[in-house]
Amino acid sequence: MPKTGIKQIVVNRQARHEYFVEESLEAGIELFGTEVKSMRCGGANLKDAWCDFQGMELFIKQMHVSPYEKGNIFNQDPLRPKKLLLHKRELRRLYGLVKQQGLTLIPLQAYFKGGLVKVEIGLCKGKKLYDKRADAAKRDAQRDIQRAMRAK
Repeated sequence: MPKTGIKQIVVNRQARHEYFVEESLEAGIELFGTEVKSMRCGGANLKDAWCDFQGMELFIKQMHVSPYEKGNIFNQDPLRPKKLLLHKRELRRLYGLVKQQGLTLIPLQAYFKGGLVKVEIGLCKGKKLYDKRADAAKRDAQRDIQRAMRAK
């Protein structure tokens, strides 16, 4: 019987600060055994990662998966491009949005779901500096309101 729990591996916190996330979707990822073992130990980083099309296949680039401690010769290059697994119709739709509307695909988080590694990718639009400032001001105002509510 397969496991159904979701265990979070890594979150790209910087992505929501740098981009407006228009839409998000779940994709599988093609990994080697030592990479999966390394991810179980928490050895992954999405900080500078992004997704790109090569032909009609989607790859995640600059996702760092640390070499597995006991993996010796079976370890892979930590920054190698990893193929994302999506249905053909999803790939075509994303390809069209990225090419025509100038959106970007950014990995938001990686997690285990039913024993398999999944990646949540976001269809994102870049934020300008004034957008980031407005978000920070909004967050500060919310924090002040919460503080005032607790003080009563």
